[in-house]
Amino acid sequence: MKKILITLGEPAGIGPDLGVLLSENYLDKSTIIIADPLLLEESAKQVKKKIRLNVLDNINSNLISGKGCINILPIKLNTKNTPGKLNPKNASYVIKTIQLAAELCKQGFAGGMVTGPISKSVLNRGGFKISGHTEFLADLCDCKSVMMLMNKKMKVALHTTHVPLEDISRHITKKAIRETVLIVNHDMKVKFKIKKPKILITGLNPHAGEDGMLGKHESKILAPTVRKLNTEGVLIDGPVPADTAFLKKNISEYDVILTMFHDQGLPVIKFDNFKTTVNITLGLPIVRVSVDHGTALDLAGTGKVDISSFVESIKIAKKISNAQT
Repeated sequence: MKKILITLGEPAGIGPDLGVLLSENYLDKSTIIIADPLLLEESAKQVKKKIRLNVLDNINSNLISGKGCINILPIKLNTKNTPGKLNPKNASYVIKTIQLAAELCKQGFAGGMVTGPISKSVLNRGGFKISGHTEFLADLCDCKSVMMLMNKKMKVALHTTHVPLEDISRHITKKAIRETVLIVNHDMKVKFKIKKPKILITGLNPHAGEDGMLGKHESKILAPTVRKLNTEGVLIDGPVPADTAFLKKNISEYDVILTMFHDQGLPVIKFDNFKTTVNITLGLPIVRVSVDHGTALDLAGTGKVDISSFVESIKIAKKISNAQT
């Protein structure tokens, strides 16, 4: 069983509470949390749970399991944490937890990493100009990445992620679309063991351009790229209008639906089954799965949080990493 590293994200959010609550039933000898031990001890007191911390000297230290047991690789907070109150002084702490998890995965000491929710705004205020986990991990691994959300019903990949709407069209090029599709196609085969992935791609414009009346991205860029990929053995159809891409017949027929931008695809899957939807970064040389929710500062320290997405993230990370050769 390969090790799974867990980062809890923003310390002022619900991440620490999630770590404590997970320890009741969902952590074992294969799971290691990277965090400040004191952070989890204080969270346990606030949510009135008993935990037992196994503070590791390194990733090869002896691991334990059992109700309330947490294996933890320690990284100290920069300053005292207050639940619900963001503090830019702890931004580098958050970054260090992610960097350590990614590096240990890259070196082969762990099979994958699961990430808790971060606050992009406080990280930027703390001096780290990142737009999200997806882009940050791509930089760490020196590769192009693709965000994909999935649940038991569907998989939705995004060509662009945290890009302002006004800038999206300049990212719709034949080269860029081709790179995204090839990443999706590759990881469907390697990480999800789908021998011949079927991909459906949406258009950028309403009605997929309506034969050029509502935009020409589809006829001049997307359609020719799809045809070229088909000649190379990639099973991809489209571009189709985004408003009909998610009909039941398409969800059943295709392994993944590739949309052009963040809010074109994510509202659909989040509406369908938000609690058990997870975020997977495709294109990385490592396995990274994340919860699909935010820091929920208003719930920090209350214990009134839903752990479903985190539980599902750990399950998916284990499944993918243990299937890797």
